[in-house]
Amino acid sequence: MRHRTRVTGALAAAALGTAAIAGCATLGRQVFNTPIVSFKDVRLNGVGLQGGSVDVVLNVYNPNHYGLSAQRLDYQVLVDSVPLGNGAITRSFGVRGSDSTEVSLPVTFSYAGLGSAGRALLARGVVNYRVLGNITVGTPLGNFTRPFDRTAQFNSLGGVR
Repeated sequence: MRHRTRVTGALAAAALGTAAIAGCATLGRQVFNTPIVSFKDVRLNGVGLQGGSVDVVLNVYNPNHYGLSAQRLDYQVLVDSVPLGNGAITRSFGVRGSDSTEVSLPVTFSYAGLGSAGRALLARGVVNYRVLGNITVGTPLGNFTRPFDRTAQFNSLGGVR
């Protein structure tokens, strides 16, 4: 009888612990608002005969009232539907509560890799592009990873639209 009481008590404690953890996770999701990642600019660093390099500048807005520490930002840049480049920013950066910060994503490209999108940029001076990925932030409630996906147009004379 004592053995059954200990087992029942242990099972009840485990169930209570699991419920508490699930409750904290649910509370964390309700209290944490996902950062808003949007386009800011595309800065042309250099162009050569084979290709060039750009910095895609994103704005990361923190809608929470507490600061966030971004741990990682994985990204892929597409021009029209053609992959231009990808990478990860692993240096941490902070975003104060109800504030924003700029993040620069370096991208090196070749004209051969761009194909029709590169020709459109050269001919019309305008191309559509897309940046997508995931951002991982540390909060007082734990770490959260959230996706982002933004599109815009790059005009070689006027920048981002």
